[in-house]
Amino acid sequence: MRAVIQRVSMAAVDIGGNDRARIGKGLLVLLGIEDADTGGDIEWLSGKIIHLRIFNDAGGVMNESIKDIDGEILLVSQFTLHASTKKGNRPSYIKASKPGIAIPLYEKMIRQLSGELGREIKTGVFGADMKVELINDGPVTIVIDTKNKE
Repeated sequence: MRAVIQRVSMAAVDIGGNDRARIGKGLLVLLGIEDADTGGDIEWLSGKIIHLRIFNDAGGVMNESIKDIDGEILLVSQFTLHASTKKGNRPSYIKASKPGIAIPLYEKMIRQLSGELGREIKTGVFGADMKVELINDGPVTIVIDTKNKE
């Protein structure tokens, strides 16, 4: 499982010209799922997302988590995070899970994040052509891969 986590002052998802989801201060999480991902990956990654101390405290130091600031989360599925560019110029998405495997894992991640945050999170729609708008605050962008825990 691979996630791009962006600290935002605003993020929104539009599908077909209609507002699907919108958040204020919080995290935009782009999530890529591969066949090797399990419930353990979901639990580990969700815990990292919820407890990342990337928001400024009163002293201006990145020392607070999404829970500490009572922020929001927008989760968007993005299979292109598993693109392989090793050969040629056209990316291969062979490592990205097909919907039959990815959708249940995506839905479990939604439930896991919501439970750990203590309230509902906002989401895109799996497999939809989405327009994502954001204002990256900082900018702060962190990439986490559950298969390469650094």
